[in-house]
Amino acid sequence: MPNHSAITPALPRQAKPLLALTLALGLTGCATLEPQVLEPAQIQATTQADKARLAQDVEPLTGALSLEEAIARAIKYNAERRLKAMEEAVAYGTFEAGRFDMLPKLVASAGYRYRNKDLITRSEDSVTGLPSLAHPYISSSREATSTDLGFSWSLLDFGQSYYAAKQNADRVLVATERRRKALHNLVQDVRTAYWRVVAADKLEGTLRETIKEADSAIALARKAEKENLRPPLESLRYQRQLLENLRMLGVIQQELATARVELASLTNLPLAQQIKVVEPSGNLSTAWLQVPVEKLEAQALMLNPDLRESLYNARIAQEETRRTMLKLFPGISFTYALKRSDDDYLINDVWREAGAQVSLNLLGLLAAPAQMRLADAGVALADQKRMATQIAVLTQLHIARLHYANAALQFERADNLAQVDGRIAEHIAYQEKADKQTRLERVAHQTAAILSTLRRYQALSDANTAASRLQATLGLEPRVEGSDAMPLADLTQAVGEALKQWQAGELPPLPDAPAQAKAE
Repeated sequence: MPNHSAITPALPRQAKPLLALTLALGLTGCATLEPQVLEPAQIQATTQADKARLAQDVEPLTGALSLEEAIARAIKYNAERRLKAMEEAVAYGTFEAGRFDMLPKLVASAGYRYRNKDLITRSEDSVTGLPSLAHPYISSSREATSTDLGFSWSLLDFGQSYYAAKQNADRVLVATERRRKALHNLVQDVRTAYWRVVAADKLEGTLRETIKEADSAIALARKAEKENLRPPLESLRYQRQLLENLRMLGVIQQELATARVELASLTNLPLAQQIKVVEPSGNLSTAWLQVPVEKLEAQALMLNPDLRESLYNARIAQEETRRTMLKLFPGISFTYALKRSDDDYLINDVWREAGAQVSLNLLGLLAAPAQMRLADAGVALADQKRMATQIAVLTQLHIARLHYANAALQFERADNLAQVDGRIAEHIAYQEKADKQTRLERVAHQTAAILSTLRRYQALSDANTAASRLQATLGLEPRVEGSDAMPLADLTQAVGEALKQWQAGELPPLPDAPAQAKAE
């Protein structure tokens, strides 16, 4: 009867516990792995932690909020802008990490091997082909530990990593342009919401009193109808007019009610906080309408973030073409390694190895024409997108300029109409006190005055929105370096200076303006 213990030697003593532990962990993991539903306590803890992080280091609002401070708070604290800034940081981190791919590879490794039977080999005579008379021999230990430190460098991998790093560098700049575009949209949203809050502050008291007056007049009209103090049709028409005025007042109240919440969200203030704002002084500036269109076009083509992003994307496509061309070249690699093994049958247990290798995927050459066509198509697509973006930017510029001019005109008309309706409402109020006008007339004209005032502020808000849209198309934003670390007061002052320049219609010098001046 064969001796199985002799044929199949036992595992090394140190390997048995390790194998048993590995099998136990594997079986336990397979048996217990199930979907884990989030517990309410975990959800609550995460949301509370996120809320605390959003409010961390946010300076509380103690007084009235100015437009400059609102924009500064949005730049410093807005969550969406922080997200874009973090995306830019991640893109830069990818670029920094990718640069190390160009370095040679220096790999240290260690390993252990075990076999349950000796490695026994035979040999044959190279001339006769007959088995050698020598007995079979053992050339390797059953178990051994080896270590090596290897250095390798591939020219093809270096080229691929080089162009990938250049693409990652351009992606950093793309993220920068997207952050600029997000800043433009943020400033636009803040200015729109701010003027809505200004309108709400201006109309809140009058709106509340007029609604109260309309409700009181409706109650009196219904009482008069029941008591037959007026003809039924006249009483119903009176009530209908009051109800129509009350409906319009309710629409106005509803429209203005969300303005504070929107402004609080944009500036990262508590959503339930009753924000008081300061109406900016000064008239709406139309200085930008006096700037020649050619200068505006040059400014937009130089600084518009969408166009600059398309330029970087075109450059990324060109680098991808170069990466594709590298695949057509043979790969040349060099290796050098220092190795050691404790195999008892080795005479030289420490040695060095060096080598060079040239490789070329011959079948890959068949796909080279298709890959080149694909890369060229990618470049052509990026170029076409760039040209389409340029046309879109110029179109946006002219449309934004026209919208700005029209919005300024509409504000002027709405302002005049609000002043006239306000004076009419005052005269009607005086006449109503002298019993020369009815309460219906006073409520109706008061409602008309409120509507005119609302339209005035809506026109002013639209004008500021159009101005922000023109500013975004031109690629102009408050240039504030290190806004995250800058104190809020300093940032507010910097934003104020930027708004003054915008009001004055001042274009910043283009990057190549000094060179042009020297040439002239």
